[in-house]
Amino acid sequence: MFHEEMSYQGYTLIELMVTVTVAAIVMGLAVPSFIGTVRSNRLTTYANELVSSLNYARSEAIKRSAPISIRRKGTTSQHWETGWDVFVDLNGNGAFDDNANSTLCEATEDCLLKTYDALSTGYTLRTGNSSYKDYATYLAEGLSKNQVSEVFRLCDNTQNTTNSRTISVNAIGRPSTTVGNAASCP
Repeated sequence: MFHEEMSYQGYTLIELMVTVTVAAIVMGLAVPSFIGTVRSNRLTTYANELVSSLNYARSEAIKRSAPISIRRKGTTSQHWETGWDVFVDLNGNGAFDDNANSTLCEATEDCLLKTYDALSTGYTLRTGNSSYKDYATYLAEGLSKNQVSEVFRLCDNTQNTTNSRTISVNAIGRPSTTVGNAASCP
């Protein structure tokens, strides 16, 4: 009779416990770093969206030879985290005067060009008390109607100013971004 010996290979309980412990330590170190990276990337994305919308409004004002406004959504002045709209603002008043009878962008009415959604929960985008608290308007020459410098403060839910973004808009309307320069986060 032929006798075959079976061999079982596996892991002992101690080997399994050591592996799980090492994996838990590695995850404990990696997850906070990953979350910080996600926050930083979101802050960068949101800052870039605001800067690109300001530049877009400026270029559209020159291209269309008409005032273009960027107006925050929501009802609270200085709070831009609820999103914003970019639109042709024929009378330059910062309000979207929509003709409900038409969805086309006709020469005699304001026209919505682009809309930006609200930021993720916990992120804030705030302005100071200048004329940018509700809107910014670019004139047909590409210059800011507001003609004042403004600072937007962009913060995440940690409210750590080291990770914040500051979007500065100079008196002629050119935006620039710096990291970790906000005086305070709301």
